[in-house]
Amino acid sequence: MKWKGALVKMAEKSQLTTIKISDHQVIVIDRPGRYDICLISPGAEAKISGVFALSDQEQSEVEVEIHHQAPHTKAETTLKGVVGGQAQLKFVGRIIIDPDCGNSNSFLTERILLLSDKAKAEAVPDLEILTDDVKCSHAVSVSRIPEVQIFYLMSRGISRSDAEQLIVDGFLN
Repeated sequence: MKWKGALVKMAEKSQLTTIKISDHQVIVIDRPGRYDICLISPGAEAKISGVFALSDQEQSEVEVEIHHQAPHTKAETTLKGVVGGQAQLKFVGRIIIDPDCGNSNSFLTERILLLSDKAKAEAVPDLEILTDDVKCSHAVSVSRIPEVQIFYLMSRGISRSDAEQLIVDGFLN
């Protein structure tokens, strides 16, 4: 299967970006804002991803709406964030499958890793399924680095800060 449009760069903060997909596309979200991704033709597929790292007192919100407007469509959406300092991150993900759009398949993942006690994060998934015969689900987590992972790496001679950085790098990749 060929993927057209290997990379679609996104718009500035708080601006609405609409992308209409009639074939196969990979979409990389690299800025805060609102993104409406519409699968408009039977057989259309999208792989959507976004990675965000915030520190100090930064604040970001990313809202992604995946709208299945044709049958036999597929979307896989993954949003990841790392939040340190007093930063705040909010992910809002929504999947809509219109009536008469059966045999559609959509999955939304929102994962956020908190690096400080003052960092804040929110992940809000939403599904609106208006037809039968679809496969649609979501997974969400907001968590801290488990201390046991830090301990394991430190027991192998890695400093605490290097251990944390290795875990963050692994999480984001």
